[in-house]
Amino acid sequence: MEEGLELVFHILASRIKLQAKGISPSHYNGIDWNEPGVRNCSRQTTPFKGSIYPTGLPLAEYVVKEVIRNIKKPVHLLDITMLSQLRKDAHPSTYNDFNGMDCTHWCVAGLPDTWNLLLYAALIK
Repeated sequence: MEEGLELVFHILASRIKLQAKGISPSHYNGIDWNEPGVRNCSRQTTPFKGSIYPTGLPLAEYVVKEVIRNIKKPVHLLDITMLSQLRKDAHPSTYNDFNGMDCTHWCVAGLPDTWNLLLYAALIK
């Protein structure tokens, strides 16, 4: 995975200003946010309290950061991972095509809007 991501970044970096988005986390295991026994994001109505997510960053985030660190041309990382980890309440409900709880995608107003504001600020900088 790391080698493929590196290749894509190197090809693109020679042509455009690169913006990379961090990893979008899921919320399927309550142990991740100090609620053992919770099996998904259903009925989560408040963000995680605090600014440090108990389980730390997803492993894929470390891969992205390492690849970006090794690229010669500057790449701006829109690091949404920690911000998104804290929003266990911002997922869609059970109203979806597969009739299960979707704790991977985001739809509640606020979080994706914040990503867009951060991207806009990085682009006009």
